[in-house]
Amino acid sequence: MKLSSHPQDKLFIPFITAGDPLPEVTIELAKSLQRAGASAIELGVPYSDPLADGPVIQRASKRALKNDMNIVKAIELTGEMKKNGVTVPIILFTYYNPVLQLNPDYFFTLLRENKTEGLLVPDLPFEESAYLQQECKKHQITYISLVAPTSEHRMKKIIEKAEGFIYCVSSLGVTGVRNQFDPSVYPFIRKVKEISSLPVAVGFGISSSKQVKEMNEVSDGVVVGSALVNKIEQLEDELIQPGTREKALKEFEEYAKTFSGSYMLK
Repeated sequence: MKLSSHPQDKLFIPFITAGDPLPEVTIELAKSLQRAGASAIELGVPYSDPLADGPVIQRASKRALKNDMNIVKAIELTGEMKKNGVTVPIILFTYYNPVLQLNPDYFFTLLRENKTEGLLVPDLPFEESAYLQQECKKHQITYISLVAPTSEHRMKKIIEKAEGFIYCVSSLGVTGVRNQFDPSVYPFIRKVKEISSLPVAVGFGISSSKQVKEMNEVSDGVVVGSALVNKIEQLEDELIQPGTREKALKEFEEYAKTFSGSYMLK
């Protein structure tokens, strides 16, 4: 999975929820994020019992579930994105229960048919992920590993098996907008970079261009979720209406650019 065509750029990996506020709008939002400099896009599968999502993404999941979005439709949405001009990698962000309910064999068939390049399962511990990692390799899908500030021994084991990029969790707890980060996050990221030969991106709480600049000083880029999903919520009415959609998408795109390292370097 190739994340960026410009090695000098910092990674910008945005997250949006499939079906929020409408499935067809999700496709347009992905195109806006690509124009804003996204290195890859995380597409979240709405789930009724999330463990890692804060209130902003929980509300997005509720909106998407009201539109009858599910894991099958979310994966099919990645195929529609590709047909509609999205060329950056799409990473499916899903909890493990929907995968088990769907049947893993069918799940990977769908991923392959819809050209989904990556998979991230936040509630599956590393110690229990061998099967999914093996299946991802078989189907040429990149399995993204999350690394939290835990023991160095465990960190090394996770990084050893990692592919694509290392997703560093900036703080323990759920996702959400944060005004500041614990100072311990900086030595943690430096330690991960010492161990890993892969790019290191930081997520969970990046909510301003100032924080992006701070994190880009120690990492290779950022993952931005709640801030973008919150913007979608603010623009929901305009995005739903065809007459105001184009203007709202432009506003969303300009907002997304404030998190993009490639745009900051220009």
